[in-house]
Amino acid sequence: MKNPKQKAATILAIVAAALYAINVPLSKLLLGHASATMMAAFLYLGAGLGMGLWQGLQAAVGRPDSEEPLTRHELPYTVAMVVLDIAAPILLMAGIARTNPAHVSLLNNFEIVATSLIALLIFKEVISKRLWIAIGLITGASILLSLEGSDGILFNEGSLLALGACLCWGIENNCTRKLSNKSSTQIVTVKGIGSGLGSLIVALILKEPFPSLWIIPAILGLGFVSYGLSIKCYVMAQKDLGAAKTSAYYSIAPFLGVFFSFLLLWELPVWMFYIALGLMVAATVLIVKDTVTLQHEHAHTHVHTHAHRHGDLVHTHPHSHSHSHSHVHSGDESEHSHSHEDGDLPDHAHSHS
Repeated sequence: MKNPKQKAATILAIVAAALYAINVPLSKLLLGHASATMMAAFLYLGAGLGMGLWQGLQAAVGRPDSEEPLTRHELPYTVAMVVLDIAAPILLMAGIARTNPAHVSLLNNFEIVATSLIALLIFKEVISKRLWIAIGLITGASILLSLEGSDGILFNEGSLLALGACLCWGIENNCTRKLSNKSSTQIVTVKGIGSGLGSLIVALILKEPFPSLWIIPAILGLGFVSYGLSIKCYVMAQKDLGAAKTSAYYSIAPFLGVFFSFLLLWELPVWMFYIALGLMVAATVLIVKDTVTLQHEHAHTHVHTHAHRHGDLVHTHPHSHSHSHSHVHSGDESEHSHSHEDGDLPDHAHSHS
């Protein structure tokens, strides 16, 4: 039975997923009034300014951020995070503008593939058997979602752009691992304002038209809710649920995105989408099972306390204990045993901002 704190945390995790999921269909509607690069700029500015205001209000009422702030030692990773978060949302918005938003929602799962493979190749992290199968299923589904046309095999430009965004966020996830113990609110603020201003400069260089003044507050508000507030809810949920359970609940985000896209836009996809949907569901089940199983095997000794904040939301990736993290040990460490499947203990299954 869950205690009241865990029940509240479960609701927060689902809310975090829903807040991010609404981003794709609403962005599709707003893209009728703003260019892709301008959309990306104001979405991230909304997240950064909103979370900066949140942090200021907390300090004003005597509840300042208790998490460790960023320092100059993290500057290279912070700069990399901001640069990648300039490219990724621009690619995502361009993809949303060119294809069915339900496709883009499902393709968000490809970030798991990009993150995991980069972690394997660069950081030599171990990938479990279940995760390898899930990576294969997600890759196959992503290929299906990228094809179109009845007269031959053609690649959907919008889907390819969305996959490019996932690749950028996959690289960024492996950079932000170095920031995992820092203030989540400060990271979102820096990321939002830095990447938002960077995207705005790119839009001005490209001579894209400035959005109408009446649409800017709507884009800023969507950015704060889907990128900023979603991350905050995720981090709050993680404190009482733990990383694995939070990511398990959050893994419904792509499927909520599909539901919201159908509900708001009524754009029905082609038959290949439904095959891809089945593959993505199977992959998600495997990832959640892998994460929860490994956490259960490890829970009797280690209680993880760090949070990851990725992309435009809190995305997740598996990792070994090769990087620094904090944990609490219970009992006599010399007299316990535990197992890991293929040596891997992912704190999260899927999840970014």
